[in-house]
Amino acid sequence: MTADLMPMLTTGELASRSGAPASTLRFYERQGLISSHRTAGNQRRYDDNALRRVAFVRASQRVGMTLAQISEVLAFLPEGVAPTRAFWQRASQCWGRAVDERIARLEREREQFTACAGCGCLSFDTCTLVT
Repeated sequence: MTADLMPMLTTGELASRSGAPASTLRFYERQGLISSHRTAGNQRRYDDNALRRVAFVRASQRVGMTLAQISEVLAFLPEGVAPTRAFWQRASQCWGRAVDERIARLEREREQFTACAGCGCLSFDTCTLVT
């Protein structure tokens, strides 16, 4: 189906379907993460590819990727093209180590927090959690 024949979503519809606020969608567009088409009245319209790209961005953020990292990976896709299953898998492989390191760091911090909660000192001089 060509872009002219694809059903187009308003900003509100994309926000509703993606769970991202309209302001976030406009920010993503300014950052080049998604793109829109404009009506004669200059209103934004998005195709289904934008919905899939928003899903990719939000899922990537949930595992700790920054928008800069996400943008670098999305740069491998032509503008307006949705990430495929293979693309998601490549990104997962690319970011797997970073996600594992983040999990390990959070587990260490949880252990430190538990140890501090046990002593209750929260001393800025001796406690590794607060320094």
